[in-house]
Amino acid sequence: MTADSEGRFRLYQREGTLALLDSMARQAVVRLAGKPSTVIGVLRRGAPLADLLVQRMRALDPGLDIARMDLKVKRYSDDLHLLHPDTSLDASPEQLNASFRGRQVIVVDDVLYQGYSLFRVLEFVRLREPEAVLTAVLVDRRAQRLPITADIVGAVVQIAPEQVIECNVPPFEPELAVDVWRPAPMPA
Repeated sequence: MTADSEGRFRLYQREGTLALLDSMARQAVVRLAGKPSTVIGVLRRGAPLADLLVQRMRALDPGLDIARMDLKVKRYSDDLHLLHPDTSLDASPEQLNASFRGRQVIVVDDVLYQGYSLFRVLEFVRLREPEAVLTAVLVDRRAQRLPITADIVGAVVQIAPEQVIECNVPPFEPELAVDVWRPAPMPA
């Protein structure tokens, strides 16, 4: 593997990333055991990943009762610069009034890093009384600061703290892939 001019390494091309999603779908179908579910995508990249995951879950079990929702959560920019000291969640009035009673919920995000975004979404979901909640991530960095774990994982990638996992997910990027890159040091 070689780095490009920006210090990026491609870990998974499109086909490899789809294979990760197929594995996640198998894990999810087994865990749901045919029970009604809601799949929540964490905006930005978690939303299209949730769509891809649901497509693959339905291909494995066409009879699944799956609802979809997306939530906007923000703490970090894509390059991991802190944007908000507290993780913010923007929910519409319809989302605030949602109930997950009797449903299993799967929260989908692209990368589990420190756990702040998933923790905030889990707080939101808990108040809506789901039967159970699962977390699903395409990449788990195993660097959580909060007691959050991913129940459904595509890949585990442990890298140095200054390195970044970048999930390239259409429509935000032209092709589906997973990269690791090391940002250039800030000038002194």
